[in-house]
Amino acid sequence: MIDLYTAPTPNGYKASIALEEMGLPYEVHTVDLRKGEQREPAFLKMCPNGRIPAITDRDEDNFAVFESGAIMIYLAEKSGKFLPADVRGRSRVIQWLMFQMGGIGPMMGQANVFYRYFPEKIQPAIDRYQAEGRRLFEVLDTQLAEHEFLAGDYSIADMANWAWVRTHSWSGISIAGLDNLSRWMGAISARPGARAGVKVPVDIAELMDAKNKEDADSFSRNARSMVLGADSPSGD
Repeated sequence: MIDLYTAPTPNGYKASIALEEMGLPYEVHTVDLRKGEQREPAFLKMCPNGRIPAITDRDEDNFAVFESGAIMIYLAEKSGKFLPADVRGRSRVIQWLMFQMGGIGPMMGQANVFYRYFPEKIQPAIDRYQAEGRRLFEVLDTQLAEHEFLAGDYSIADMANWAWVRTHSWSGISIAGLDNLSRWMGAISARPGARAGVKVPVDIAELMDAKNKEDADSFSRNARSMVLGADSPSGD
């Protein structure tokens, strides 16, 4: 049994998507970022960085794992799913997982900060992060022109990148003209495990799409308070 400590952010969803797709039993513990629960001693013992998500594995004497990418690799190895055993196949998946962790996540996270949360609109910063986010999307689109999924078969790399790319409108990044990326997004959105994963602990898709302005504004205010308090609203 896995204990998942998480909040409704793209990085949090990476862990819950993986758990759902792999069919591993787990129990959810919601971490209230607004209350600073990620800084409490009990959480820091599991995750020294004070960011969600984190897991503990009851089957392994409550072994703790932090950092969303590391969690996905651990779960894939535990379940024997979505991460090839051969050296080359494993490397391909991990390369695209690192692409998300080192590029997609940080750039979209900064786009969110300056486009949605920061009290002053610093246009050069907004332009810079949205442009870099779009460039990274184009890298994905090029890869997906020749592959159904990023590393061949569906893998944790697809889960990780999709958890972020699906929120592109919240970051103000267009996917217009990226037909391969759109096809890939639709394919993953149709997977029951992926759909279930983005509802753990709650589904904020409507807020991210900003369909309800009042709720979206409330979400932005809460996120802004965490940003200005030096706590990232996007997890690790």
